[in-house]
Amino acid sequence: MNKKSLIATLSTVLLITTILAGCGSKTASTSTSKEEPKKAGVVNVYTERNYDVDKQLYADFEKNTGIKVNIIEGKGDELLERLVREGKDSEADMFITADAGKLHKAKEQGIFQSSLSDTIAKNVPENLRDKDGTWIGLTMRARVIVYSKDRVKPEQLSTYEDLTSAKWKGKVLVRPSSSVYNQSLLASFISINGEEKATQWAKGIVANFAREPKGNDRDQAKAIVAGEGDVAIMNTYYVGLLANSSDPEEVKVAEKVGVFFPNQLTTGTHINVSGAGVTKSAKNKENAVKLIEFLSSTDAQKSFASVNYEYPVNKDVEPSELLKSWGDFKTQNINLTKLGENNKKAVEIMNKIGWK
Repeated sequence: MNKKSLIATLSTVLLITTILAGCGSKTASTSTSKEEPKKAGVVNVYTERNYDVDKQLYADFEKNTGIKVNIIEGKGDELLERLVREGKDSEADMFITADAGKLHKAKEQGIFQSSLSDTIAKNVPENLRDKDGTWIGLTMRARVIVYSKDRVKPEQLSTYEDLTSAKWKGKVLVRPSSSVYNQSLLASFISINGEEKATQWAKGIVANFAREPKGNDRDQAKAIVAGEGDVAIMNTYYVGLLANSSDPEEVKVAEKVGVFFPNQLTTGTHINVSGAGVTKSAKNKENAVKLIEFLSSTDAQKSFASVNYEYPVNKDVEPSELLKSWGDFKTQNINLTKLGENNKKAVEIMNKIGWK
């Protein structure tokens, strides 16, 4: 083979090798692209709850699913106003707030869409979620009578109605009428007993006020210990928070008060929830539903009960030891949607009879 032929042959071999190498590289590149994991995405949550247990549960959800949870915290009414203002352009996928009354208000303002999955329906009883599936209860609390262990014996207590009797004149402590917890309590009485009897009850409570209503639920317990009143209407989990406070003085307050579940022989104790709904603007609806499923699961419900002293909505989960120590109780037999539907009337009654 002469020199010119040799050069031509080598050039041809080099060209073929280069083409094959290029093909091999392209094939490898395509294979690598197919193996790239699909991003799990995000879920954007507007929430009124500011508890360490919630933050830990979001972290657990992220670890289990790869879905990033972005949190915007604020007061419930302010977040709701923001959602209304943002409308369809809102980045929020989920809204979490306290009280069925607030959740119903969000529904009425067109914030929510249905988010009820088979898993959620299994985890959360029907009476603890919206009848149309737009919001779901995540934690439960009971609104009970808290009393001074020094001045009141449990056998002196019986019903919410009994708190209007003359023996409690000047001894009843409760938050202002602006508290949605009190509005929902009265709304439940409207549903169960009718508007007239609910109005008479509210009048009787006002007549027996120990002082002008002020402060939050914990302040009512502190007022009992300070001797300003003998009994208070409070949510149970506030007693739990006092009992496990880092402040020794708050722990002492919890030690000096008892918890009584009213109406056990009649209509049952009033309950309420904090809950969540998927927004109509949700761009990550599937992830939002997954988060509600996770928060209503047995593991998450155990955390709510043991760390934040709230009653689990999932019937497969038992209350914490502290909650068990207060005893079992019968609950009002109404769907909590009624609390929202009767809220406006409850507020009207409170304004009319002078519950400040």
